[in-house]
Amino acid sequence: MEINEVFEKFKTIAVYGMSQNSNKPSHNVPAFMKSQGYNIIPINPIAEEILGLKVYKKLIDIPEDIDILNVFRPSDEATEVVKEAIERHKSRGDIKVIWLQEGIVSEIGKELAKHNGIEFIQDLCMYKEYN
Repeated sequence: MEINEVFEKFKTIAVYGMSQNSNKPSHNVPAFMKSQGYNIIPINPIAEEILGLKVYKKLIDIPEDIDILNVFRPSDEATEVVKEAIERHKSRGDIKVIWLQEGIVSEIGKELAKHNGIEFIQDLCMYKEYN
C-alpha cells in the first residue's frame, strides 16, 4: 500500500507516546494531523488530556476502532509496541497500519506485522510524508 493511500483510506490514528510538551514532535505531528481532520487518540501513561482529547494509558483501553497506530517510542521498545498492536488486531480486528516515526526502526516488528496482515511503515515522519 502506498503512503498516500494510507492517508486517504484511514482516518483514526492512535498515537503511542503522544507528548503533552508542545516542543516535541510527538505532540506537534499528531496536532498537525488533527488539524487536517484526522481523529487522534493519544496514548500516554501519565497524561489525562492532550489537545483537549482524552488520553488512554494503554492501547488495549481504547474503545474506538483504530486505523493507524503511530508510534513515538524508542526503537528498542518498538517491537513490544508492535506485539501489543498485533494482540489488539487479533482480538478487535482493527489497526490496519503500524507507523513508526522517523528514527524508529524494528525489523522484528516489521516481520511480525506483515505476518499478521498489518501494513508496516518505519523510519518516516507522518507530517513530512503528508506534506
